[in-house]
Amino acid sequence: MLLKDKVVIVSGVGPGMGQALARIAASEGASVILAARNKAFLDEVAADIVAKGGKAIAVPCDVSDEAQCKALADRAGSEFGGRVDGLVNSAYYHGNWSFVENADTEDFAKTFDVNCLGALRLSRACVPYLRDGGAVVNVSTMATVNPYGTEHGMEMSYAVAKGALNTLGKYMASDLGRFGIRVNTCRMGWIHGDPVEGFIQSQVDAGFKRDDVVAGITKNIPIGKIPPEDDCARAVLMMVSDYSRVVSGAALDVNGGQWMAP
Repeated sequence: MLLKDKVVIVSGVGPGMGQALARIAASEGASVILAARNKAFLDEVAADIVAKGGKAIAVPCDVSDEAQCKALADRAGSEFGGRVDGLVNSAYYHGNWSFVENADTEDFAKTFDVNCLGALRLSRACVPYLRDGGAVVNVSTMATVNPYGTEHGMEMSYAVAKGALNTLGKYMASDLGRFGIRVNTCRMGWIHGDPVEGFIQSQVDAGFKRDDVVAGITKNIPIGKIPPEDDCARAVLMMVSDYSRVVSGAALDVNGGQWMAP
């Protein structure tokens, strides 16, 4: 098992890749601490993991709140023997789609606070438990390096905040290495799960054919399909595992080849 006997915190456990990260981490042998604001959803996912023989607890946490981040880290440490082997920072707030002329700076600030400072708050709270072999993975987006937009606006505030997270990850790796902690980033592309299915259905409801919508998404993805959320989650969790124990400060592109770093 990829994560046998490891203790892993996953923030941002929602209907998308967050729940996939939690479920797969548990199936790979980890004791998982699920964190997000929606307690009912957390309890549902945790109960499902336990029913299937896994180990999981749900701890509601808003990463914009320093005290809640510390409480989450302390609960994880006390519940599973005083250590945390992996932290996956996948909590996010997407922010508005906009163009430069109508960009809302308050929305930019909120997006930055959750996506970048939220990861900093939670990582900082977990440092005492991550020492001597722990790993942090920051979940980012390829929109930080490949600007994306539609006729309704650009994915600007989200990408800018995640771009800051990319840089934060490098500084964290440089700093926390002295404690034996690795830090890496995964830049995600399209992820085929409930949120993308919702987008596809919205386009179908607007009169487009499903096959045409999917073809429009996949035309620039060399593997020829929207990367499934479970496979994307496995790529992220590989960076937590011992297979990556000499990798730190890296950015792994998880997008089916849609963006290839030069």
